Amino acid sequence: MKKDNRRNKRPENIKRDKVFHKYDDNTAFDEGLQLEGRNPVLEALNHNRTIDKILVRKGGIEGTLRVIVAKAREKGIIVQEIDKEKMAAISRSNNNQGIIALCPAYEYCDVSDIIASARNKGEDPFIIVCDEITDPHNLGAIIRTAECCGAHGVIIPKRRAVGLTAVVSKTSAGAAEFVPVARVTNIARTVEELKKENIWVVCADMKGREYFNSDLRGPIALVIGSEGTGISELVKKKSDFTVGIPMYGRIGSLNAGVSAGLIMYEIVRQRKFLKQ
Repeated sequence: MKKDNRRNKRPENIKRDKVFHKYDDNTAFDEGLQLEGRNPVLEALNHNRTIDKILVRKGGIEGTLRVIVAKAREKGIIVQEIDKEKMAAISRSNNNQGIIALCPAYEYCDVSDIIASARNKGEDPFIIVCDEITDPHNLGAIIRTAECCGAHGVIIPKRRAVGLTAVVSKTSAGAAEFVPVARVTNIARTVEELKKENIWVVCADMKGREYFNSDLRGPIALVIGSEGTGISELVKKKSDFTVGIPMYGRIGSLNAGVSAGLIMYEIVRQRKFLKQ
């Protein structure tokens, strides 16, 4: 499909019940999808099962655990050491043997798969990029809205962010079954890759131009920042432009899921209802 050449034309001024745990890197996860014990985790690694993160007891990496940790790191899986008390709080068994693997509810895809899917349909890519979203309810809501808007996929980072947990799936109201989700090592580098594919990258930022006065047509990737700190400065710098949602009340901001929904539907409005 011929690439859109609008990049050079845009004006400059034109973003059981589940129990949750958070640790030092701000990653949130739920209890529903985890493997415990050395043999189950090693088997999962040997059979290339997708693993979001491996937790090991601090000070106890020896013997088989050393082999497992080395194999995990070779595969690019995050390994985090936690103390004995935290390990006990997370464990669902009485025999975790100092290791727990956290697994996603669904398999991840590649960013290239999302882009190819859009172009195979003869459509401009419409992608949502989540920059360190840690609340599973926000990620689930974003995936749900993305599906309703006809977005082609969602991109999330490996670190300091929630993955495809059971709670994310539940909050998405089934949308996680239909929306491809790619998990990447570096969001800033991914932004550069999207731009090389002639996809406009727009960041949701409070200081950006009003989103309803911005041109959001054509191939686009919308970046939504974390609940606390927003989008990183590096990602903002690498993006094409920023858009903001004006606030008229006493509260200064909306949560990530609501912000994403408003801007996503503005993209839909401009795509579907504005005359070209």
